[in-house]
Amino acid sequence: MPSVTDEESGYASASSSTAGSSSRLPLVTLTSPHVKHLNQQLEKMTAVDRLRFVKTCFPNLYQSTAFGLTGLVSTDMLSKIEEQSPSPSPVDLIFLDTLYHFEETYALVERVKARYPNVRIHTYRPQDASTAAEFEERYDEKLYDTASELYDWIAKVEPQQRAYTELNVAAILTGRRRSQGGERDKIDVLEVDEESGIIKINPLVDWSFAQVKAYITENNIPYNELLDRGYKSVGDWHSTSPVSAGEDERAGRWKGQAKSECGIHNKKSRYAQFLQEMQRKAEEEQLTVALKKIEDKHKVETSTDIV
Repeated sequence: MPSVTDEESGYASASSSTAGSSSRLPLVTLTSPHVKHLNQQLEKMTAVDRLRFVKTCFPNLYQSTAFGLTGLVSTDMLSKIEEQSPSPSPVDLIFLDTLYHFEETYALVERVKARYPNVRIHTYRPQDASTAAEFEERYDEKLYDTASELYDWIAKVEPQQRAYTELNVAAILTGRRRSQGGERDKIDVLEVDEESGIIKINPLVDWSFAQVKAYITENNIPYNELLDRGYKSVGDWHSTSPVSAGEDERAGRWKGQAKSECGIHNKKSRYAQFLQEMQRKAEEEQLTVALKKIEDKHKVETSTDIV
């Protein structure tokens, strides 16, 4: 597994006054009519023009990637846009290293760094773990099997939230496409995350897998070697398998399980809801204790007055 510096990790990156507080308002706020209007315009644009537009329109724009084919296309397009029109705010990448990626994925990260030396990668891992062994010692072995919601929260959702907070992300580019099927078949080019308020942009939303693969081949972009072994969508090694002819490209993710997303593109996961409920109960208990102290103090003062 390649080593990652503090600069790459994102821990030395945040300097904004709003970083560190997820309760602050996002840097960009859009009304529903505004989102609808933007989507009407973005639907007419090519993927490159969409990237040019959002790069100009949104501050603190990042790309979230696991180095899948679609994300690699966006990275290549952004690199070419930057070459043509250098800007003071290039789009950095955010990579969520669950510690369970395939070795081929880690090797690809190094090849991407070599191909795009000016592209900065912020790598985020689960809290207090830098290897799979450390993760399993801290949280449990095969947590992905025994408590998949908890695993998704620790390995993916929490690191993503930490990245967004520390980097002060206002808008994020994703690699989601309608042709991937499942819950993605009706997504818009531009969405607003209901919980965080972050703008999510899907620049290749209307591309097919064949279009993505053709662009990769024509532009000689490095890609994951697993794609040549029947994998079309690559995630963690424990929950990814090759797909058969005729299957959706994401059919190999969580095969045999009643899930198609890991939590970072879902609404709040069940474990996140559990955490929220625990926080609510803790706050209620604190309030009850505080009220009891006030009540006891009032009783003491009342009894003193009577005497």
